[in-house]
Amino acid sequence: MPKDSYIARSRGISRLYAHLVLTPKYRKSVISLEMLERLIEIVKDLCEKWQCDLIECNGEPDHLHVLFRYAPQMQLSKFIDNLKSVSSRRIRSEFESELRKVYWNWDKGFWNESYSIDSCGHAPLPVLIRYVENQSKLLLRSAQSRDSPTRRSP
Repeated sequence: MPKDSYIARSRGISRLYAHLVLTPKYRKSVISLEMLERLIEIVKDLCEKWQCDLIECNGEPDHLHVLFRYAPQMQLSKFIDNLKSVSSRRIRSEFESELRKVYWNWDKGFWNESYSIDSCGHAPLPVLIRYVENQSKLLLRSAQSRDSPTRRSP
């Protein structure tokens, strides 16, 4: 199904898109390229379970963007709470050693309590997709320079 077509349900049709931005606790720059790849997998899985379409997911060391399409019956706040709790639990389990170096209060979760959610009705979808796709360029450049052969070890 094309990402810009309507979702048909028994009581109507809809074309609702949302742009979610999540930040790690204290806006720390902790999201590595490997962690970002895992977060994208987790978000894809949760979107399928919640019956919404993931359009794009990407991020930088201090935030994650999720662009998705959803039906009007879905309760966004419950979806976001579930996405944050499941991804936090999995990321803290799978990347424990990296995160323990940064977070002293380990039991408080991975994500900041607040988030940004915006409807995408006024911006053309291709512009939003390009914006989210380009989010990891800084992270990729950082990883490439780290792996560069010209880098000296201490």
